[in-house]
Amino acid sequence: MPDKLIVTGGRRLHGEIAVSGAKNSVLKLMAASLLTPQPVHLTNVPQLSDVNVMADVLRHLGCRVTQAGAEMWIQADSITCNEAPYELVSRMRASFNVLGPLLGRFGEARVSLPGGCSIGKRGIDLHVMGLQALGADVEIVHGYVEAKASQLRGSEIVLDIPSVGATENIMVSAVLADGATVIANAAQEPEIIDLANFLNTLGADVSGAGTSRIVIQGVSRASLRGGSYTVVPDRIEAMTYLMAAAGAQGDVTLHRVNPAHMQTEIYKLVEMGAEIETPTPNSVRILATRRLMAQNIVTLPYPGFPTDLQAPMMALLTIADGVGVIRETIYENRFRQVGNLKRMGAQIEQDGNVAIVTGAPFLSGAQVRASDLRAGAALVIAALHARGVSEIEGLEHLDRGYETLDAKLQALGADIARVTVEDDAASSQPMENRAV
Repeated sequence: MPDKLIVTGGRRLHGEIAVSGAKNSVLKLMAASLLTPQPVHLTNVPQLSDVNVMADVLRHLGCRVTQAGAEMWIQADSITCNEAPYELVSRMRASFNVLGPLLGRFGEARVSLPGGCSIGKRGIDLHVMGLQALGADVEIVHGYVEAKASQLRGSEIVLDIPSVGATENIMVSAVLADGATVIANAAQEPEIIDLANFLNTLGADVSGAGTSRIVIQGVSRASLRGGSYTVVPDRIEAMTYLMAAAGAQGDVTLHRVNPAHMQTEIYKLVEMGAEIETPTPNSVRILATRRLMAQNIVTLPYPGFPTDLQAPMMALLTIADGVGVIRETIYENRFRQVGNLKRMGAQIEQDGNVAIVTGAPFLSGAQVRASDLRAGAALVIAALHARGVSEIEGLEHLDRGYETLDAKLQALGADIARVTVEDDAASSQPMENRAV
């Protein structure tokens, strides 16, 4: 039975919590573990439904995968299959990342076209172009990408845009290629650096990650080994909690974070009137004592403002003082939170990829449904600040990317509870009759 969140807004957030490992990194590390038959040990692994899906994909291929808390063990020494089927890949776009390591290690892979949140086209053209540049024969047949190469060859590849997924798939494929591969106009996200560091732990030779030019010197299969690696902190999760605290005039300290990965977003909160401190290299504190001031936002590839935080920022702007303009430049369908925020009283005008948000003194609690992962996070932030009770459904999206979201917010003083829909006797009452 589905769950939903019951949120009574208006509580000031205060306290300390620890941030989990990055969803956008661990999934790629799990896929890259296919490169070696030796055991891989990952720590700081978040407990998310997306992690479970990737584990199922790896098990389908023949891997042994076990997880205990924040630790995971993967061993790909008995791969029995080189096909990732539609039933699994359609549940999560990141599972498409098994294409590169399967092709690199076994010379052949068949992977279903990806699924994931419906936020835009997110084509795979750059993935295919990159693999073809490495010498692979790639075809799309009946909804599957089929790639073959007896031996990949190093090449210089120029990406039209700094695609994170294409950069990752090409990086991993090139680890076992013959010779050097250069990726120009590569993505520069911290998760790219994390993947490069992980590959080097296994014995790969990757340099330049974090810049627009990445060099992968191919190594032999025999030189790859296993290893233990700690997943980078989740900067998107961290910023979601900082934004929640900023709107609730809170005083919150986050631990197990890397503030250097969030400089653009933190600076934007400072411009809006929040005070930000970094008490230690691995913690960040936000102190918000007054109503935020509206700012304009343009989403851009890293180190620009991330598209994953556009929806949470829109929730903040709905209660800020003034008018803020958001221009979404990454995904054409990433304003799916607008309708639900309007149900809560937000004043938003949308014209294509531009949204004009006029801040109101407060929002009103309402029944809403998350349409995708980050739109769900926006609704939670809005509900924390709204007057009255909000009910948020569609938690299958939130559970993809936020580990124990409700428990962490409870620890900060939020009035939030997860209930099973059919067990919630209060759900039969009209919203206006419920205590607030």
